Amino acid sequence: MKAMILGIISAFFFAFTFFFNRLMENDGGSWMFSASMRFLFMVPFLLLIVYYRTGFSTLWRAIRKNPISWFIWSFVGFVLFYAPLTFAAGYAPGWLVAGTFQLTIVAGLLLSPLFWTEGSSGVRVRQGIPLRSLFSSAIILIGVVFIQVQHASAVSVSLLLSVLPVLIAAVSYPLGNRKMMELTNGTIDTFSRVLGMTLMTTPVWIVLFVVGTLQHGLPAASQVGQSFLVAICSGIIATLLFFSATDLSRKDPNQLAAVEATQSGEVIFALLLELIFLNALFPSPVALAGILFIVIGMILHSFLSREKKSVGVNKKSNVSDSSV
Repeated sequence: MKAMILGIISAFFFAFTFFFNRLMENDGGSWMFSASMRFLFMVPFLLLIVYYRTGFSTLWRAIRKNPISWFIWSFVGFVLFYAPLTFAAGYAPGWLVAGTFQLTIVAGLLLSPLFWTEGSSGVRVRQGIPLRSLFSSAIILIGVVFIQVQHASAVSVSLLLSVLPVLIAAVSYPLGNRKMMELTNGTIDTFSRVLGMTLMTTPVWIVLFVVGTLQHGLPAASQVGQSFLVAICSGIIATLLFFSATDLSRKDPNQLAAVEATQSGEVIFALLLELIFLNALFPSPVALAGILFIVIGMILHSFLSREKKSVGVNKKSNVSDSSV
């Protein structure tokens, strides 16, 4: 339950990403600045947090052990996740980007066979696709479709330029996150892992910022300020909360799927932000039904993951009693 709560809170702060990215695009800011400045702003905060918590020695040893893998999966989990999202903000409103990004829920489930877990006999076994969680995720996606129905007719041919990048982001985020969890295997905490991934991708963000400057000049003060807020809300608070939640459930595919499903709350939060601050139209009855589907799907995910955990505990208890 703790992991689910952390996941929902992280979804709230992640929603600011879609809101501010759209706001910056409306103001004429380049997506290159929106993407790069978020992570560049994160570096000093993460350095301070990790320094005062654990120091850098453990993280440094982990990176030196597998530097290529660290770069590859950090690139997948951060660059291929966030750069496409900011690019898509120029071609679709925040609610549409947030809604399409919920495909990451199904992507996370379908990626399960790429990973291994420790079986009851201590032998590593390949994870299976948690079908019960897939059913709950399908309900959430139905809700996402309902939310988008009232807006779909207003979307132009630029839909392709918004959907394809978000599809890349939706797959890259769970893939990079899970691969890094597998690589570190609990040897470093969440704060150190996020710092390591940020540092490994910093050269990419610097290059992107330089290219943006050459093409558009320096970013406006308003975009710098909004990127800073995204870095704090989404890059620091939301990322650390979400990674903490996935760390808590990394050994249970069903629980991990439930945590990842909490990110569907981004659609609701992003919609509320647009209603309050951008004077967006109030959702239609169909969209409200979609929100209800999302809530039902999240509740089902939570219930199934707790049921799975409870069954596992009971089995373990029975085995212990018989062995005595």
